[in-house]
Amino acid sequence: MVRVGAPTREPEVDVELEPGREALVRVAVATLWTDPGATRPVDRPALAVPSDTDGWITGMDANQRVGDCVLSQLLLGERVLVTALHPDGWARVVAVQQAAPRLDARGYPGWLPTAQLTPATPDGGPADPLVVDAVSTGLRVAPAGPVALAGVVLGTRLHQAGPAVDGWRPVRAPGRPDPLWVAETDVTDLPATPPTADDVLAVATRLRDVAYVWGGLSGHGIDCSGLVHLVWRRLGVTLPRDADDQAAATTPVPAGEERPGDLYFFARPGRDIHHVGLVTAGRGPRMLHACYRQRRVLTEPLPPDRVATLVGVHRV
Repeated sequence: MVRVGAPTREPEVDVELEPGREALVRVAVATLWTDPGATRPVDRPALAVPSDTDGWITGMDANQRVGDCVLSQLLLGERVLVTALHPDGWARVVAVQQAAPRLDARGYPGWLPTAQLTPATPDGGPADPLVVDAVSTGLRVAPAGPVALAGVVLGTRLHQAGPAVDGWRPVRAPGRPDPLWVAETDVTDLPATPPTADDVLAVATRLRDVAYVWGGLSGHGIDCSGLVHLVWRRLGVTLPRDADDQAAATTPVPAGEERPGDLYFFARPGRDIHHVGLVTAGRGPRMLHACYRQRRVLTEPLPPDRVATLVGVHRV
């Protein structure tokens, strides 16, 4: 067991984590790393408590944003299984809400700072949590009060802690004893019915021009499969984290029968799937995707080299 004291900027919390038990992410966005030794000086904002994902991304140049030290990101309240603890302040975890069958049947494996985690409690909260609908919002200490936790992003699930007051909703944040408050306009109930193509594209369109970040999973920065995963997460549907696993988890559609909201998958000859985008309406094949080449989320017609590597159309 490792006991970690939280930084002075946060309320003092005595954190106890144990291998073999679940924990919850207690920062707005936690970055999942390949290895503690892979982090760079520029990554310090992402390692802090509270994390500063926006500051981290804006502080990197275009090449630093595509470094292969990042695997994925986890949102506030996301569950992980702790598999190992190290006294240097790192935990090896499995992100159980991000399926990655090729890597680990339990979820996406990687490393997180222990200070960004808090032990999970037996009570997982109400069965009908709210979901953040704003691209980014802040949780406050009181209705319209000072921000206690900034940068809480689209798709984050929050457990209600009581009735709304003057347009603000009290919610529980992991690792904090007292409720925090979020603007009612920034959250909504999870859909009770399967999302339509219009629903999917409406969410995805709000992420246009977000920076491309390898492993990113937020409205601050995102990659191609992260965009697909996050859009569907916001709508209450869980898809795997990586593009090839997303292809395996969805239904192939005959060529020429795609419709808006479907997924285009791409692979080079003899290689695994390396890219995914959302089919959009328009003349000829078009998609909305997080583009590595242009380093942002955009909508565009498929250029000839994309068409040449298109290996499938799938439907969720």
